[in-house]
Amino acid sequence: MLKGKKILLGISGSIAAYKSVILLRLLIKAGAEVKVVMTASAKQFVAPLTLSTLSKNEVLSELSDNDSWSNHVMLGRWADIMVIAPLSCNTLSKMSTGLCDNLLMAVYLSAICPVVVAPAMDEDMWNHATTKDNLKKILSNGNSIIPVEEGELASGLIGPGRMAEPESIIIWLQEYFLEKKSFVGKKILITAGPTHEAIDPVRFIGNHSSGKMGIAVAEEFLKRGADVTLVCGPTSEIIPPGVHVVNVVSAAQMYDACIKEFADANIAVMCAAVADYTITNIADKKIKKDDGKLLLELEKTKDILQSLGASKKEKQFLVGFALETNNEKENALKKLTAKNADMIVLNSLNDSGAGFQHPTNKITIFDKSGKEYEFDTKLKVAVAADIVNTIHQLYNA
Repeated sequence: MLKGKKILLGISGSIAAYKSVILLRLLIKAGAEVKVVMTASAKQFVAPLTLSTLSKNEVLSELSDNDSWSNHVMLGRWADIMVIAPLSCNTLSKMSTGLCDNLLMAVYLSAICPVVVAPAMDEDMWNHATTKDNLKKILSNGNSIIPVEEGELASGLIGPGRMAEPESIIIWLQEYFLEKKSFVGKKILITAGPTHEAIDPVRFIGNHSSGKMGIAVAEEFLKRGADVTLVCGPTSEIIPPGVHVVNVVSAAQMYDACIKEFADANIAVMCAAVADYTITNIADKKIKKDDGKLLLELEKTKDILQSLGASKKEKQFLVGFALETNNEKENALKKLTAKNADMIVLNSLNDSGAGFQHPTNKITIFDKSGKEYEFDTKLKVAVAADIVNTIHQLYNA
């Protein structure tokens, strides 16, 4: 499973660095190509010569050495995944704040690949409130954490804080790459962004949706090998290469596109903030301002989620979104049943950091049985991973 994978191993200053030698040996044995970046303090615990001999690659620790420059940008683009093991309390703090004072942090901040960390510290440091806050911060930034283990620590204490054993990290990586192939051959339909309902040639009714959430879900499915079609309303967000995009403007156009694309889809995720009402009679010329009131007649738009739910086949999986401001759970569960969806993603405008225009979101997921899956506030790229993980779990149940 790890054969041919490019793994960037980061080592920070901790007594647990001796385990990194074992981890490196196991990665090489599994067929991975490994490059090592270490902090200056890590050299006090493990010799670069040992690591370079095992990896058959130069071990890097300085941004510049003998008038040469270590290209941290290319290192972060080279890897399939970056593994920081051990992650010391000091390096954790730097990751959470973006402090860039060594090569390891420069590589981390430049990395476009996923990053997973294996913390290692004493029990009291592990249990400190600041450490917990820092862990939450790096999680919200889309990183993964391999849980610490309990046992005897360097201080002589017995408790949590031990870096996961190298064998456990290997298992985590194997499962990670297996998961990344979990949607190969599957056709995924996703909607994103707002719709604009024309009033006249220059004005429209719309909403504040940026499309960030739907695009993040599309990118996550793409990473996992899926064939992704994104029906997208007006947005300035960048859509990742590889996603088939169907651009639309109005709710009617989004409806028509979804009906067409859903026929061949295995999974549909309706993230878009579609207008509930549209203008009955669109003016063919700009409406001039006068002293009287402007009255607009509105009519309901076609319900995309309900229509897809009504036509859903046995092996199709349908996901809806519910943005609520009151009676959130009750309304989400009602929508789940009424629209014949398999899963509903609830987010509330009452939650800090959730809703339109935010880089973050906070969601709760409900499945058809009513089971609830609650998640913390995270960046939308991390929320997308939670959504896709839950879909994978339910779709294959």
